[in-house]
Amino acid sequence: MLRHAKAAQVPGLADRERPLTERGELDARRVGDEIRAAGLSPDVVLCSPAVRTRRTAELAFPEAEISYERDIYEAYPDDLLELIRRADPELGTVVLCGHNPGVHELSLGLAGGDYVFRPGAFAVIAVKSPWAELWPGEGRLITRWDPKED
Repeated sequence: MLRHAKAAQVPGLADRERPLTERGELDARRVGDEIRAAGLSPDVVLCSPAVRTRRTAELAFPEAEISYERDIYEAYPDDLLELIRRADPELGTVVLCGHNPGVHELSLGLAGGDYVFRPGAFAVIAVKSPWAELWPGEGRLITRWDPKED
């Protein structure tokens, strides 16, 4: 689970069009570094089509297959879980790059915990079930990262 990195507040610009700030660009690259350091590489990145999420995914995972899913934007946790359930059963590592509160709430719903999910934060959650059979509470938090805590 990955929340997009820090986005700019630009008066008059539609929310979906908000770009990353300089800090956001840096943090997005750091996300990829941290995930690779944990020995992980996404098989696919399910990403909101908003500019800030697209850029976060592109910087974090330049080699990964990125699937832009319009249903991630403004999604509730149940909607995000349903999207993950539709992932190819052959995939081992799926990254969902989206927005709060949905991404944070789904992360907590899958694996529990008590942490904030600031821009650029991610949580790595291990699951045993096939994607199609994934339910809340089935995950185990492996690691998490927050650019403000690093």
